[in-house]
Amino acid sequence: MSFSKLIESKNNHKINPNDICNNLYKGACVKIKNSHKIFQVVGINPKIKVCWIREWPFASEVNKTFSLDINQITVQTFCNKSFSKK
Repeated sequence: MSFSKLIESKNNHKINPNDICNNLYKGACVKIKNSHKIFQVVGINPKIKVCWIREWPFASEVNKTFSLDINQITVQTFCNKSFSKK
């Protein structure tokens, strides 16, 4: 499935929990339950319904990747490439 089919042009795309394993891909940016931050998917294991994510944007010198049950993902969104360092 292509990126354009997963993401609407201006709105976040709510992911159907039943289809999430089929639609999720490495590099996708997502939001997760109980967080307002954006995360990027860096790995997926659909057999056990787990993915590995990191906060977006990420600092190259910091490796804070963690595993997460795929059902904790609530929204797939755009990775904003233009950001300012604070």
